[in-house]
Amino acid sequence: MISRGTWPCWLLCAALTAPGIVCALDRPPEKSKVEVRLRVISSLSGKLRAVPGVAWLTPLSGTELPPFISQEHYTLLQKNRTFIPHLLVIPVGAVVRFPNADPFYHNVFSLFEGKRFDLGLYEAGSSKSVTFPREGVSYIFCNIHPEMSAVVLTLSTPLYAIADSADAFALHGIPPGEYRLHIWIEGVPQSALESLGRSVHVSTQDLDLRTIAAPIARPHDMTHLNMFGKPYDTKSQSTY
Repeated sequence: MISRGTWPCWLLCAALTAPGIVCALDRPPEKSKVEVRLRVISSLSGKLRAVPGVAWLTPLSGTELPPFISQEHYTLLQKNRTFIPHLLVIPVGAVVRFPNADPFYHNVFSLFEGKRFDLGLYEAGSSKSVTFPREGVSYIFCNIHPEMSAVVLTLSTPLYAIADSADAFALHGIPPGEYRLHIWIEGVPQSALESLGRSVHVSTQDLDLRTIAAPIARPHDMTHLNMFGKPYDTKSQSTY
C-alpha cells in the first residue's frame, strides 16, 4: 500500500464550456464541445505545480460513446531506473509491454485494484506483458528499486484528458448528454477522489463547475512497501 503523510490542501479550479464541436472521423460535426480546465494551486504558497492527473466523463443516460481509438501497442519502458512514461491511460482489454532497457534486473509488480500482478525477476534486454481486463488505477513498482513508480489508468470511455504542464485539462468532441465527471490526481486518496466526482449536463451552453478542493501529497510523502508488504531494505546495496 502507499503510505501518505500530511495531506496539505491544494486548490483545484475546474470549468467546462461548450462553445463548438470537434469532428470525429467522417461524421458531420456534433453540436457541442466540452473543454475542461483544471488548475492546481498550493493553498500555502499559491504557486502552480504540475501534478499527474486525468479527467474523464462516463455517460449516465444512454449517450452513445465515440470509439476508443487505441494504440496497437502500449509500453512502460524501464530505463535508468525509471518507468517511461510515468502515467499511461489505456482502454479496457489493452496489453502493456514492460521491456527492461537497463543493464540489470527488474521485478515489476502491482498490488492495487486495477490489475494485480508480479512479473518476477527478469534480465536486461527482455520484456514481459500484462493484459488489463477491467477499469481501475494500477500503481506500478519495482521490487528491487523503490524509487521506481508508474500509474496505469484503465478506462472504458475515450472521453478523457491528461493534465498538461500547466495543470489544465481539455476534453474535446463530447456529444450532448448527461455524464459523470471523474478526476484522478496522483497523491489524492481514493475517498477524496470520489468526492470530486459530479454529474454534468453537456449542451451547447457554457457550463462552469466552479471550484473543487482536494488534498495532494508532497512527493516525499508518497512512499510504498515492497511486493511482500514490507519496507524496502535501504541499508543493503542491490547488486542489480
